[in-house]
Amino acid sequence: MLDLIAYLDRIYYTGPTASTIETLNGLHRAHMLSVPFENLDIGLGRRIVCEEGAFIEKIVNRRRGGFCYELNGAFGALLRTLGFQVTLLSARVPRDDGSHSPEFDHLALKVDLEEPWLADVGFGDSFVEPLRLQVDIEQPQDKRNFRIVEEGGFLHMEMAESGKGWRRQYSCTLTPRNLEDFAGMCHYHQTSPESPFTRKKVCSMATPNGRVTLADRKLIETHGGVREESVLDSEEQWRAALKRHFGVVL
Repeated sequence: MLDLIAYLDRIYYTGPTASTIETLNGLHRAHMLSVPFENLDIGLGRRIVCEEGAFIEKIVNRRRGGFCYELNGAFGALLRTLGFQVTLLSARVPRDDGSHSPEFDHLALKVDLEEPWLADVGFGDSFVEPLRLQVDIEQPQDKRNFRIVEEGGFLHMEMAESGKGWRRQYSCTLTPRNLEDFAGMCHYHQTSPESPFTRKKVCSMATPNGRVTLADRKLIETHGGVREESVLDSEEQWRAALKRHFGVVL
């Protein structure tokens, strides 16, 4: 069973816990600011099992992060424990050639309150608080703009940064899914040389005014729109940066 107090402590959340949009916003933001998007277990040859209990044990007890299946799988469990109505959604990510990745490539969440919301703490650099699951409305957030458009039987989540056009992040339907539906793609992303997660090590997390990312040995820090990059010279520096910026100890 999920230890609610331990999970809330893990994300440094001390706000209300009633199943309201205020609580959902607070939990979502707290999760994004405290639990990194990372694929480090893949590079270490540690198998990621597509099971809710394994996700929670890793994120809460071992104070690690994860990729979409782990992060949204655990967050969905937290929300359900607090009384939210949560549906797992399968999403597909656009490729450079204009096609889309396979079904179950990404796991997102629909949360039903008085109106439906799109929650996602597992896509990396994206919205920090949930989006209204409504089409054709612009939703500004942290100097960015988001919208959901409907086309070809899919809902497409898109983001626009200041001075730039709209960029599609992923596409989904509202068909309810089960966690085991994602097991095949979870295995693929750990083992296939075609998977982006087997090609490099990534650890990334939102900060109150930007983002911090470790991409292999490159440290990227963004503060108020200003980007700074540095290269770490050794494994020791890399591990020290993991601990300092993300609280991750391998």
